[in-house]
Amino acid sequence: MDIGFHIANFTWNVSPDQLAPTFARAASEADASGIKRITVMDHFWQIGTIGTPEQPMLEGYTALGFLAAHTSSVLLHTLVTGVIYREPGILAKQISTLDVLSGGRAGLGIGAGWNEEESKGLGIPFPPTKERFERLEEALQICLQMWSGDEGPYDGEHYHLGRTLNSPQPLSKPRPYLMIGGVGEQKTLRYVARYADACNIFGSPEAAHKLDVLRHWCDVEGRDYDTVEKTTTTAIHADTDLEAFVGQLDALRELGFTAAYVSARTPDPLKAVEFLGRVAERVS
Repeated sequence: MDIGFHIANFTWNVSPDQLAPTFARAASEADASGIKRITVMDHFWQIGTIGTPEQPMLEGYTALGFLAAHTSSVLLHTLVTGVIYREPGILAKQISTLDVLSGGRAGLGIGAGWNEEESKGLGIPFPPTKERFERLEEALQICLQMWSGDEGPYDGEHYHLGRTLNSPQPLSKPRPYLMIGGVGEQKTLRYVARYADACNIFGSPEAAHKLDVLRHWCDVEGRDYDTVEKTTTTAIHADTDLEAFVGQLDALRELGFTAAYVSARTPDPLKAVEFLGRVAERVS
């Protein structure tokens, strides 16, 4: 099982002027420790399950560009971008740029978006659920078209692009890694089967059922279920026991998950990296 370090918390025990060097050191040490992926949230405010909106949060794609300069092998992407945050043509270009500058290590994690408070606070349009999912599917189609080298127009219900020029193209072949986050049974998991390389499903008691739903949609879409990477998210705390956590991951692997993105609910990212390096040694 691959271990990913999901950086969802920047409320660290350092002064503001030490945030950047601490971030760089944590990423560099993660890269050297057997951790295979580093992800950040695509939020502008901290989310309620972790802290208050006022707590520090770095913009995702600026942060990934910074990480690209301080790592050499880890896969880099958001977990995950809300489709409403960026125009799809610009998003495809951002991923292409990150991929070229990182030497082919960029991915796109994307979903329909959910944080209405954040969106309205920053003046980002937040359409109804149905429209957000329509936009998600169109954004997936636009990204895939732009990464294919097809410069033709795209004319959808919500997005209209006159020329999908994207130069330079990504280095990743056949294209950047594409993950769809979320567990919606009617839209999200069907889009995974139709478009994506990977799903991301919470490691909850419902995980096995969600994978069964994904298998169903793969059958409907004519997709080999085994070609979809099954990834999950979980968290560690300051008192997390190594043996117990490895056991938790082993149970998730038994369900079919091959990668776990782990966030650290701790003010010391360097200790988190050290812990996850030991986890990676046990589960890789």
